[in-house]
Amino acid sequence: MTLSHTRPQITPKAAQTLVEKALTHAGSEGWEVAVAVCDPFGYLVAFGRTDSVAPPIGEFALDKAYTAATLRRSTRAFGERMASSQTLSLGLSTRQRFIAWGGGVAIFEGGACIGGIGVSGAQDHEDIACAEAAIRALGLAPG
Repeated sequence: MTLSHTRPQITPKAAQTLVEKALTHAGSEGWEVAVAVCDPFGYLVAFGRTDSVAPPIGEFALDKAYTAATLRRSTRAFGERMASSQTLSLGLSTRQRFIAWGGGVAIFEGGACIGGIGVSGAQDHEDIACAEAAIRALGLAPG
């Protein structure tokens, strides 16, 4: 019987590179954003922001990364699931850290979720574009 698990997780260097790639993508479009990367357990690994992003946006980015990493799915997919039922929607308001706005994307390597990236500050589809561009730039798969 095995009494422990080995779970792949994103490295700090890869997480910082994801932040840089997402910020570069946002900068090329003129978007003010914050970017957070969490490991699969929801712990912050890397963070960055553009100069003029509003202070609360960083917390939104962190919550998006946490949600995507721990649920192993995008916040957009999570939001769609929550919107499918009034009961689910009501339960969401009692949970800390979970957020159903687009911009949180799970990060997969070889079929394993190694973390999540959260981008916040632009429109949902723009936040998603930044996150997915960063993930693909490292040869990883968004989820």
